[in-house]
Amino acid sequence: MKVTSCCFAWIQHLEDSSKNWSVCDKLAGKKRSCFFHSMDPLGAPSQFVDVDSLPGWTDVYEAKQLNSHQNPVERAQVDVRSPFPYRKDINAKIILWKGDVALLNCTAIVNTSNESLTDKNPVSESVFMHAGPDLRDELQKLKGCRTGEAKLTKGFNLAARFIIHTVGPKYKSRYRTAAESSLYSCYRNVLQLAKEQAMCSVGFCVINSLKRCYPLEDATHIALRTVRRFLEIHGETLEKVVFAVSELEEATYQKLMPLYFPRSLEEEIQSLPCLPADIGNAEGEPVVPERQIRITEKPGVPDDASDEEGLEADLSFIGSHAFARMEGDVDKQRRLILQGQLSEAALQKQHQRNYNRWLCQARAEDLSDIASLKALYQTGVDNCGHTVMVVVGRNIPVTLIDMEKALLYFIHVMDHIAVKEYVLVYFHTLTNDYNQLDSNFLKKLYDVVDIKYKRNLKALYFVHPTFRSKVSAWFFTTFTISGLKDKIRYVESLQQLFTAIPPEQIDLPPFVLEYDARENGPYYSSYPPSPDL
Repeated sequence: MKVTSCCFAWIQHLEDSSKNWSVCDKLAGKKRSCFFHSMDPLGAPSQFVDVDSLPGWTDVYEAKQLNSHQNPVERAQVDVRSPFPYRKDINAKIILWKGDVALLNCTAIVNTSNESLTDKNPVSESVFMHAGPDLRDELQKLKGCRTGEAKLTKGFNLAARFIIHTVGPKYKSRYRTAAESSLYSCYRNVLQLAKEQAMCSVGFCVINSLKRCYPLEDATHIALRTVRRFLEIHGETLEKVVFAVSELEEATYQKLMPLYFPRSLEEEIQSLPCLPADIGNAEGEPVVPERQIRITEKPGVPDDASDEEGLEADLSFIGSHAFARMEGDVDKQRRLILQGQLSEAALQKQHQRNYNRWLCQARAEDLSDIASLKALYQTGVDNCGHTVMVVVGRNIPVTLIDMEKALLYFIHVMDHIAVKEYVLVYFHTLTNDYNQLDSNFLKKLYDVVDIKYKRNLKALYFVHPTFRSKVSAWFFTTFTISGLKDKIRYVESLQQLFTAIPPEQIDLPPFVLEYDARENGPYYSSYPPSPDL
């Protein structure tokens, strides 16, 4: 009798605790506590796993460094920052876990299924088994789910409060672009739903199931960069994102996660050459400029000059998705360019397409030999908050390197810098004939780069110019690229440079400091030169 009373009291206590936690949960908008799921009624350990008990992405890295007696790099000389830079705050939200997503105790887990939400893959079968029969009844009310969409149900018997169901695409190489866009939509719509429902944590399965033939590595790139971009923009809305993977999937995730979630500046630099050519747009969505289409008001009717001039305005209303534009007859456009008859708007579009090809090539090319020259790197900010980019003329062996690769490297480094206002500091210090950039190369560089480079460049500081270099620059900016002339500032000494850029905000090559001290006298003797330049 005493045993029966004790059991009844214990069960009653758990039910009361559950109710209390549910009330608190609704008030706070947080996930349920792991208390109710940590123990079954008779004290047996629960199979569910609390996300707060899992090691984070950064924790694993720090543990490895501690075991190998390596100290993390506190400050690295970075010539180029990755488009996915080291962010400690974002890494703190990421967990990579080998296990069954259905067992996660978080606000929501993701279930991958088919259009009728009846797929029998290992993930969905586990979700159905642990959620109980009520889930199937609820799914029938949803009346299916389209590829790329996401729909929400309760978690029922799961530790997770909600289940987000999504449908990954079937992969065929000939329809690769459509598959990439659909898979991106899966991850994006899941995250958007989590944001709208004020969820604190989401457990992702690998959405691209084996049955749908999506290459695992390609799909992982899309998954990771989509989550990364979302956290960059809406990071305050989510506390934890768990990637729940199987044993077969774990190695691929371990390999690719440092590309999108580098855990130090050193790992960021090491991962940069491994990034794919297509890293998507600002939200991670795949972009294929060559396949963009433009929708015309009167299909079949030849475009006249006035239609061409209004092209840019029309495009602003139909979005930038790969299937929302039509480029028209490319051969016709090229012929009109040669005849000088193409409108300014069409010329700009042609230029943008050309730049995108260079950018894709730059991201695919091995440019480590150019990077090792340390001729171009990012440093701090000037007095106005503009990003400072440094060019070291003496480090450019013009006669010994492939100048086309140098152009690719410039584009690779500058593409994400030039989206905001920036300044260039060119050190002409101790350059000779072997370091002089040919005017044809500079003209080609100016012609190739995107319009944002020219619009957002606020100043070009020409440090330690010679009389000859001033004359050359004057001719070049007067007769070749006149748009640059008003932005050049000739700087005779570092003291003059430091009035625009604080000395602690710019990494100076030692030979520049030595030359300036010799020619102009010491100015900032306590300022330490960068040892890597």
